[in-house]
Amino acid sequence: MARPVPPFRDINLHASPSHYAFTSPSSPNSPTLVVERPTGDLRLNDGPLLGAKRVSSIAGILGIIKLKLDKYIIVITKAQPMGRLRGHMVYRVAATEFLPLRERPLHDRDEDTYLSMLKDLLRTGPMYFSYSLDLTNSFQRQSQSDLSLPMWKRADDRFFWNRFIQSDLIDFRQGENDTTGVRYGQQPGVDPFILPVMFGMMRITSTKVKSTPFTFALITRRSRHRGGTRYFSRGIDEHGHVSNYNETEQVVILNDSPGGLSGFAAGETMQSGKGDGAGRDLQVLSFVQTRGSVPVYWAEINNLQYTPKLHVRSVETALEAARKHFSEQIRIYGENFLVNLVNQKGREERVKRAYEQLVRLLVSSSTESTEADSITSERVHTVDPGQRRQEMDRLHYVYFDFHSETKGLQWHRAQLLLDRLTDGLMRGQYFRGVENPGEPSGGLDIRSLQTAVVRTNCMDCLDRTNVVQTMFARWAVTRQLVDAGILRPGESASDDPEFENMFRNMWADNADVVSKAYSGTGALKTDFTRTGQRTRAGMLQDLNNSVTRYVRNNFMDGPRQDAFDLFLGTYLPPDSRFGGLLLFVDRRPIIIQAIPYILAASIFMILVATFTRRLPDSAAWPLRLFVIFWTVVGGYCLRFIYAHGMLYVNWPKLNTPTEATEGYQDALIHARSDKVIGQWLPSRRHQRGYSNARLGYMEEGKKRIE
Repeated sequence: MARPVPPFRDINLHASPSHYAFTSPSSPNSPTLVVERPTGDLRLNDGPLLGAKRVSSIAGILGIIKLKLDKYIIVITKAQPMGRLRGHMVYRVAATEFLPLRERPLHDRDEDTYLSMLKDLLRTGPMYFSYSLDLTNSFQRQSQSDLSLPMWKRADDRFFWNRFIQSDLIDFRQGENDTTGVRYGQQPGVDPFILPVMFGMMRITSTKVKSTPFTFALITRRSRHRGGTRYFSRGIDEHGHVSNYNETEQVVILNDSPGGLSGFAAGETMQSGKGDGAGRDLQVLSFVQTRGSVPVYWAEINNLQYTPKLHVRSVETALEAARKHFSEQIRIYGENFLVNLVNQKGREERVKRAYEQLVRLLVSSSTESTEADSITSERVHTVDPGQRRQEMDRLHYVYFDFHSETKGLQWHRAQLLLDRLTDGLMRGQYFRGVENPGEPSGGLDIRSLQTAVVRTNCMDCLDRTNVVQTMFARWAVTRQLVDAGILRPGESASDDPEFENMFRNMWADNADVVSKAYSGTGALKTDFTRTGQRTRAGMLQDLNNSVTRYVRNNFMDGPRQDAFDLFLGTYLPPDSRFGGLLLFVDRRPIIIQAIPYILAASIFMILVATFTRRLPDSAAWPLRLFVIFWTVVGGYCLRFIYAHGMLYVNWPKLNTPTEATEGYQDALIHARSDKVIGQWLPSRRHQRGYSNARLGYMEEGKKRIE
């Protein structure tokens, strides 16, 4: 059976008042993809098109998105090469452009805001693609996939980041109706125009250990399901998707150069396969880990406090959703070792207890054990299935009191967790595939499969998780290199200073990328990841990141969450005929909006009075009264903002959380009791109607796609 045509590497864009046309100059016999203007209807054309002028050459079509007034084709105008994996070039999306279907774009405040949010997301979001390698799948899943299918059909739906905005092309490919009601049959000619894109982190480098060179890569794929920002996306949803879910694959490619590797032939373990040619053929060794939010219904509600309010619903309500989540995890990865790093005391305790209760309910019968030491009464707590009777009995819960154990910069004590999981990791193995040069499909011959995964979480699945995942990754690469014969038993990859430095920095870069996508800043504790020790500079950087997170999470993350919802399709803009209500207009009472400006004005006045030179013969008391007056005004404004913080959080306006709408109303009612501001606020009866108008867009936010 003939292999499908891979995505086009070169596409010429032609434009005319009636249509856009996309052709591949390297494939002149392939049909032309035509997008009619302004309807957005798609068709394939076999002959040349008249009246269309070539505009530019593009790297690919990211997708088509419908906003309030118009549809837009998003094209990749610039792609940055990142390196090669098994000879396949990998690219980063460096620049994009929006092509409106209307010849004369109509302007609207909501439409302009939509476009601005999407452009910010695409400019800052790290997205990667390859024309010949499926980046959405791990090498193990690639080796098991059907290579006779086009790449977009083989893509992992979780990590096919632009899946929603590719819907028009995919529907047309599969024979859906267009806007005129005409039904087309299957359109395989569209396959090369559908380009799957991955969101996350990608680093590829050539390195060596003990003079043996190889390719080392780190790939983190962020799930498109339940995508969002730190405080606006927590826990699990009814479909079993969890927030901040990432799959991280660490890849070692041996013999990835002409002529093979001189140092690899000494390997004993991998040479044991009779006649497999393992010492000469290209080999792929990969180890996969996952991270994701605690799979219960919980949320943290912003109110300008440094630590927001924590809400945890009963575990029973999340049982079916968690069952869906873990059923998928077990189907894909096999045994699941659930490493929980949240604190066992304080505000995080409720999340810890909920997770443990959830596992007890899922497994048939649980056996538990607790280890204590002089530092904490619960250093390690495990929940294992007592017997194997059902699918969920492949879950193994391991709690590790990370903060208590590593207190006082004793980071080496995290090794206790690795010691606990070593047996399970050894049984779970890692993926090993050998490339057969005589195989035209380019597939990998499977020599071993990874049959278990470590799923790590803390509260944010960022900082503590990064430290622990790096530790597991170091253990894995050491084991792989020992099995390959590059290292002797008892040696460690970290014994090579050059490799260790590269390894630490690559994992620290991964921590920063994952953290920036979720929290808006780089990760904490990366000085330890990069250098192996805590430094003053690292602590100062952590302080800066913590302050920046506070500002971004309270005052800037609303539009970021809206951009995720818009791009991923969890919010569908209303048709322009029904979109009279502007969604992004601030409808809070004027006096509420004015308080921050009055605070800024008071600070300005105090600074002016402080630095103004007073004439020698002038009295001091007027200036002092002036300063006292503005100090009182500024202090009052600051106290009011802090006391009614939910009025000043920048909430998402498309899919606004229910807790936000309820909290806003409560804060507004509380503000009416203020002796100064309360009299300027509308009466409660009037405000109810007013508030409904302000929050009318929340009904629109309920529009979702499955």
